[in-house]
Amino acid sequence: MSVVNLNIVNKRMPNNPPAPSNDARQPLLELKAVCKSYGAASILNNINLSIKKGEFVAIVGFSGSGKTTLISTIAGLIRADSGEVLKQGSPITAPGPDRGVVFQNYSLMPWLTVFENVALAVDQIFKHWPAEQRRAHTEKYVRMVNLGAAMAKKPAELSGGMRQRVNVARALAASPDILLLDEPLSALDALTRGNLQDEILHIWEQEKKTVILITNDVDEAIYMADRVIPLNPGPDATFGPDFPVNIERPRDRTALNHNPEFKRLRAEITRYLMDIGIEKNLGYSVDKIVLPKIKPNTDGDWTRAYSVIKSTSDDVARPRYLEFSKLSKIYPTPDGNSSVKVVDGFDLKMKKGEFISIIGHSGCGKSTVLSMTAGLNSISEGVIILDNKEIDGAGPDRGVVFQSPSLFPWLTAFENVMLGVDKVYPHASQEERDDIVGYYLNRVGLGDSLRKKAGDMSNGMRQRVGIARAFALSPKLLLLDEPFGMLDSLTRWELQEVLMEVWDRTHVTAIVVTHDVDEAILLADRVVMMTNGPHAKIGKIENIDLPRPRSRKALLAHPDYYQYRESILSFLTECDHTH
Repeated sequence: MSVVNLNIVNKRMPNNPPAPSNDARQPLLELKAVCKSYGAASILNNINLSIKKGEFVAIVGFSGSGKTTLISTIAGLIRADSGEVLKQGSPITAPGPDRGVVFQNYSLMPWLTVFENVALAVDQIFKHWPAEQRRAHTEKYVRMVNLGAAMAKKPAELSGGMRQRVNVARALAASPDILLLDEPLSALDALTRGNLQDEILHIWEQEKKTVILITNDVDEAIYMADRVIPLNPGPDATFGPDFPVNIERPRDRTALNHNPEFKRLRAEITRYLMDIGIEKNLGYSVDKIVLPKIKPNTDGDWTRAYSVIKSTSDDVARPRYLEFSKLSKIYPTPDGNSSVKVVDGFDLKMKKGEFISIIGHSGCGKSTVLSMTAGLNSISEGVIILDNKEIDGAGPDRGVVFQSPSLFPWLTAFENVMLGVDKVYPHASQEERDDIVGYYLNRVGLGDSLRKKAGDMSNGMRQRVGIARAFALSPKLLLLDEPFGMLDSLTRWELQEVLMEVWDRTHVTAIVVTHDVDEAILLADRVVMMTNGPHAKIGKIENIDLPRPRSRKALLAHPDYYQYRESILSFLTECDHTH
């Protein structure tokens, strides 16, 4: 149900009247022993929460932990099975405009302008106001989210970030006492997300609202909130301990990187979340499956006395195994009368077994470089040499993992991986091919889901299949294009650990394109930073001298970690200012 519909149906009527209180210490919102189930599945169990007026609380948790069920219960969209949900001492029994909700999806009327989408709620809730007052009130909140210049535009003409701004404006225009934000920024790129975080904080301080933010991003939670509360994964999801954020406001992102309290909080919350949610999912065993000692046909030598797991020691670190020389990509402009050089002179040499991260702002051409390396996009100028052979098209010697793994939904996980294995191991027996597929699916934690159809899997599970498929091809080069970009932060952490664990066994030469600074450092031997496009090129390279095997928890405790983070963030900030 969209916020607009909520506010149309539930006007400022007597369904949830705030109870007068003589006790100034009484919480604005209380949840007492709240439980909620769907059929036999228990989602929330014994949820207790107390929030003061004007407080900003962030709740972090994994996908499927019941975060949206929790926010919907507070909003009055669903009823708890047991327990109490109270606002100023009175039970919440239905939705109301005293609680403004912003969901992850935009829920805008596509045929209405920005102004009209916000006015729709205002005209219903404040219909007793004169038309001029309603118009001024609507304009105020449209301008508050910096959309004054886009007031007459329709949603189709707006970016994702602008559409979410309309959503925020619409919720605020209802003048709610509590603003409920259910992962409103998770679908946005890092820059847009940061800008909207600042706008929400500015509005919070200006309007003195009480805010509950549901997020899967620990940095976002610490940056924005007065306290952070983990929601332990379900079934029977419960709250973990409170983490008060004792960092002075206003907070500066760059300064936080040097703040001891930020580092301590970040490490503690991350450690807690990983301990309760991730490590229990990585306790699988693949000892019963032995990987056959056989090469793929992409190697040119089908000798069986060879391990596909690791290169020989004298082969690892071979210089110039992969070389980019004056690589450029030119696209014609939409009118066809001119052209634009998106990537301009990308030069890089990689050793065999090296792992490189490419990072930069949206539009800097990092994915273009990767797609040219995969042979999926033609090279305009320059050359790419892999293992002494020029790349001139796609081939199974390069394994590619995209944001969406492009699986056949009617095939099982096993069958999706086997499609590639059959192509590169035609000389292997069926039993050997089965073992290769089974080995890698077990390695990514899908040993119990081999026969599950891709169409019945979550996004995280499908991406695990994509990673298993790429490794199973035993490629010369592994290319990862924002492989975890569509996943929530906590699922990303889990799959990063999976990727590192499997990579440590193969040491395949690898390139990952990412916009996540922490991911870039965690995975790579070197982080390659690209300047803004057009005419993007390598602006800076950071050597990451951190011990392997790596884990996120170990990295957060390493004395050099935040220096690397600062170096990369500073470069990206400088590029942002030159936009």
